[in-house]
Amino acid sequence: MKAVVLGAAGGIGQPLSLLLKANPAVTELALYDIVNSPGVAVDLSHIATPSKVEGFLPPDDGLKKALTGANVVVIPAGIPRKPGINAGIVRDLATGIATTAPKAFVLVISNPVNSTVPIVAEVFKKHGVFDPKRIFGVTTLDVVRASTFVSEILGDRSLSPSVSVPVVGGHSGVTIVPLLSQSSHPLPASLDASALDSLINRIQFGGDEVVKAKDGAGSATLSMAYAGAEFAGKVIRAVKGEKGIVAPTFVNLASDKTGGDALKKELGKDLEYFSAPVELGVDGVAKIHGLGKISPAEKALVEAALPELSANIEKGIAFVEVPKL
Repeated sequence: MKAVVLGAAGGIGQPLSLLLKANPAVTELALYDIVNSPGVAVDLSHIATPSKVEGFLPPDDGLKKALTGANVVVIPAGIPRKPGINAGIVRDLATGIATTAPKAFVLVISNPVNSTVPIVAEVFKKHGVFDPKRIFGVTTLDVVRASTFVSEILGDRSLSPSVSVPVVGGHSGVTIVPLLSQSSHPLPASLDASALDSLINRIQFGGDEVVKAKDGAGSATLSMAYAGAEFAGKVIRAVKGEKGIVAPTFVNLASDKTGGDALKKELGKDLEYFSAPVELGVDGVAKIHGLGKISPAEKALVEAALPELSANIEKGIAFVEVPKL
């Protein structure tokens, strides 16, 4: 099982690479970045886990070498909160994957995910290798935050690993819709409407909380690396044949036509992409689950998410046609 991290020397890339090195299911780990990746690779190579680690830079076909034989490619590359720059970076990396490892499972972390996932897909289409089942937007940090914040409200942090809250929509601001009514651990009946609104807002804008706490000198890198490694681990387990793994992820709805069409009907909008609970399988997306039973307030949140989500998706698609985001 060869995993590749594109953007491996950055704030997310380094801790993500460490977590993937710690995953015994990974047998080979290739790290690519424009600087420092060989040093990160040598550092990680001393860790006593099975995977062989190599680092690559752009010269001498480094991207191609990193991607050769890749099973799973994770992309945290980019600059925090610079959508235009990140769009170009993702487009170029997607070109490398499409030409060298078109069958790899691609996990996109680089923001804005609502636009960068469509960018990867459009590049793959241009190269005639697009398989909607194999491209994922990593929205796991929203799910992780929901679990953490709900466990805090329940007054028992030890519950956080077992608290499960589906988070749907997209991966920025109002497009993030936590379905708290479906939480595995119900919220206290005493929680009033304003406290519930605060919780939803904290899940939607958790990234801002981190930027503020870091005094503008960074964004959510460590928690994002944890979330990225969690999702990559689930994809790896599913690809190796484990059944019944379901996780929210931002996917092309053509990846499961039946589930995707049913979801579009629920949404009342013909979107190409949406983050919903997805059952993972050996070929990537096995089944897209619908929203299920949601509260009237959650229905309103979904409706509020759709215009921005739709605009973000269009922006990503247009960027590959006319490179300007």
